Amino acid sequence: MTATAQGSKKLPPGPAQPCDLNTTPESFDIIAGLIAEYGDICRLTSESRKSDGYLVNHPDYLKHILVKNHQNYTKGVGFDRVKMLLGNGIIVSDGPFWRRQRRMIQPAFSRKVIAELSEQIKRCNLELLDSWETKAERGEPINITAEASELALQIVLRSLFSEDLDRIIAEQGSNPFAILTEDMARDMQLVIKFRALSKIILEVIERRRREQPERIDFLAMFMDARDKETDAAMTDRELLDEIMTMIIAGHETSAITLNWVWYFLAKYPDVERKLHAEVDSADYEQIPGFDDLEQLPYVKQVVEEALRYYPPVWLYTRRAIEDDQLGDYFVPAGTDIFITPYFLHRHPRYWPQPEKFDPERFAEENIREQHKQAYIPFSAGPRRCIGDFFATVEMQMHFGLMARKFRVQLLDDQPLELEPAVNLRNKQPIYLQLIRR
Repeated sequence: MTATAQGSKKLPPGPAQPCDLNTTPESFDIIAGLIAEYGDICRLTSESRKSDGYLVNHPDYLKHILVKNHQNYTKGVGFDRVKMLLGNGIIVSDGPFWRRQRRMIQPAFSRKVIAELSEQIKRCNLELLDSWETKAERGEPINITAEASELALQIVLRSLFSEDLDRIIAEQGSNPFAILTEDMARDMQLVIKFRALSKIILEVIERRRREQPERIDFLAMFMDARDKETDAAMTDRELLDEIMTMIIAGHETSAITLNWVWYFLAKYPDVERKLHAEVDSADYEQIPGFDDLEQLPYVKQVVEEALRYYPPVWLYTRRAIEDDQLGDYFVPAGTDIFITPYFLHRHPRYWPQPEKFDPERFAEENIREQHKQAYIPFSAGPRRCIGDFFATVEMQMHFGLMARKFRVQLLDDQPLELEPAVNLRNKQPIYLQLIRR
């Protein structure tokens, strides 16, 4: 039993009607109602699970779960579905194995490595620029939802495989990973198709072992990584699971965020004008390099506000290993904890006018006043997303280039319908008109 679990045995309030929460539109609506009625913590009797659940929406409680007493909480319900797609990569693994993998992978996400990989990000954006300039000249609208997905996939694949991606495409006749942009369903059929790509990845790994080419990319870093205690490298299965995890996680969340930022720039001309003023005054020629990104703080603020407003991962879980205490409330061992960044990011106590899109919330002078765990688009604590810095660099470079070239208009300003599945997406594509600046 943890030290704090010696206190009250009081349980949180909650509805009498049993319910199970999942990453579904139905659960999204249920959670909205539960938070409105019960506030920061709510106990749910399960219909089908062994243990009851707590819906937690207070940053102090989340600091305890994710940071201060994180060792008492393992991955919770819902990760089995993700595991079918990703194997046992660091998003779904736990315990000593997760700690080993995290330590081995962490150096690949250092500032030095990301600075080198920024050349791949630059290459992908310059290729996209050529396409957008042609479309702007023709007056052709763009489906920004699809375009963002394709760009994010190209960036993660280039960052993983660098020159080997060209070889994969040549050998296969097309990009086999494009199924992730062509098929937006995340069902068993996609799981089967995606896992079938493991053969291609293993061929790249074997070829690199034979030919030992000079590569600066995530795959090279993963292959070179060694366990501190045993000096062992990752097995092929471990490598494969981490690469699959990187492709899915690195693609989906970035694609969703790029999509939303463009939507907000089109919807709020004052925000777009301020962002344009910043990129126009910055001292770089065409596209910012890694060392130029400090000149783009407002771009970063716009991205951060988009992540507050529509966090890609809107619901995730933990499970208590031993009894614990959250404030006045007792947490029995086995309790499923449901964490909802979407609703936390709208908590009126921590976010005045939460439905207003306002990048000034993330100005340096305002950040100091924020509760750190009131904003968790990348989670928090030791399990915070390992790729958050890479994603931020990716966003700043993209908008640092494209916002110099274009302004955008929404072709349909009707209210958007959200699709709260594993990730929070818009149900219908967003179409924009590109206008040369």
